This record gives sequence, C-alpha cells and structure tokens, in this order.
Amino acid sequence: MSTTGPLVVTVAPTGADTTRERTPHVPLDPGEIAAEAAASQAAGAAVIHIHVRDAAGRPTMDLGRYRQTVAAVRAAAPGLVVNLTTAGSWDMRDSERLAVVELAPDMCSFDAGSLNFGDGVFLNPPTFLRRLAATALEHGVKPELECFDVSHVEFCTRLADEGLLAQPLWFQFVMGIPGGIAATPRNLMHLVGSVPLGSHWSVIGVGRHQQPMTTLAIAAGGHVRVGMEDNVRLSAHELADSNARFVERVVTLGRLAGRAAADQQQARSIIGLEG
Repeated sequence: MSTTGPLVVTVAPTGADTTRERTPHVPLDPGEIAAEAAASQAAGAAVIHIHVRDAAGRPTMDLGRYRQTVAAVRAAAPGLVVNLTTAGSWDMRDSERLAVVELAPDMCSFDAGSLNFGDGVFLNPPTFLRRLAATALEHGVKPELECFDVSHVEFCTRLADEGLLAQPLWFQFVMGIPGGIAATPRNLMHLVGSVPLGSHWSVIGVGRHQQPMTTLAIAAGGHVRVGMEDNVRLSAHELADSNARFVERVVTLGRLAGRAAADQQQARSIIGLEG
C-alpha cells in the first residue's frame, strides 16, 4: 500500500436504485451511460461499474441490455476497464447473476456476504458465492470484492485460501449503507487492517459519506469509487449534473495529495488484470 502511488478511480454512473426523481441527470439507457463513461474517462476514471436498466428505466438483469451497454461504452471510451454488476435487481435469480460473468467483462462485482440493506435483505449465501467465484475464475474475470462489513473481508480471505479467488485481491469497501458498516475513519482503518498482504482496496462512501471517505482513502493509500450510484450531490445544495463532476473532484484531491490518477494500464496492473 503506497500513499504516493497512482490513484485508481472507478465511476459508478447509474446503479440500481438512483431514479430520475432523485436526479434528472442519472444516465439510464446505453447511449447515456456510454456518454457518461467517455466524460468520466476524460476526467480521470480508469474503471466503470455498470448497472443496466430496461426501456422503462427499471433495473434489469437482461443480458441483451448488458451487451448493448457494454458495446456502447467500449465504443465511446476505449480501454476503460469494464466492471459489470452481478446484483442488478432485487428479484434476480442466481442463474442470471452467474450469466453476467459469462459475458467476460474485465471485472464483476462480488457482494461478499448477506446483510440487511435498508428495509430489505440482500442475500449472498456462501454456496452461491463459491459458484460465483468459480465461474469468474473459469472465465478470467476479476471479482471486485464488495465488502459491507469486516466478516465479508474474512470470508474472501478464506475463498482465496481455497483457491477460488486469484491474487492479488481487489477489495471494495462499501460504507454507509443502512445495515452495513458505518462510514467512520475508525471503521475504515479496521477494514484496511483486515485485508491480506499484497491486496489492494478501494472505498465507496454512500450519500453524504462519499467525500469524507474518499478523501481518507486517498490519504491512506487506497483507491476510490464515485458516481451517481452512490451519491447524487456535490454538496447539500447542489446536484451533480454529470458523473464526471465527481471524478474531477476526486482526481483534484488525489493530485493535491501527490497521487495522480492511474491511467488504464496502471489501473489494470494494480487491480491484477494483466495476464
């Protein structure tokens, strides 16, 4: 972990829950997501985390929609690391989640445990996660280990010991979800201290927690995710009019801390996508 090395910036432009009622600027169709990908890439993002929506703007696991969106993103933002969600809707089936990995993106989300999620329950039982890990390994897809609590980090470490996750591990700490770990500096440092040597980590701060958590991650040698999946406001009184605005701000913070935004090749090397 280097406090001066390149900063990998992931943009999550859409998500499953951000609606046009919350912000008119959230991109929903493939063309809109691709335009946001290109603008975010120009601003310094190296990775895009993709959720897809149907024609009515509802979250979907439809593989045709994934293919359309990925093709549009790759055409608009060549070289951007593509990370597909395997948890695109609340009524998804295990088979749909696994099928996303078979599209062979660069990366896929790996929600590393079950938890209360707002007023619902987000189920990720160990049997399914082992199948997801094995499928990702088979197709050469790098899992982004989304950890909502410390026990999720420990579970991923066990899977690595079993040979189901390839080193180096790439952790994404999700902080501030009601039902998950609180977004505090002490909790972040505890999570960081739990990852195995040689691993890399990134931070998501949800809502008002985005700015303080990403700032702390930059200072501590980690990496960051920003975007309208996690937060729609630049401040309490200002909606972001594009995802690139979030990227620009965090890239500026990184530069002030002596950490330039990683280019796509640097990001691939840090995440462990080379070879």
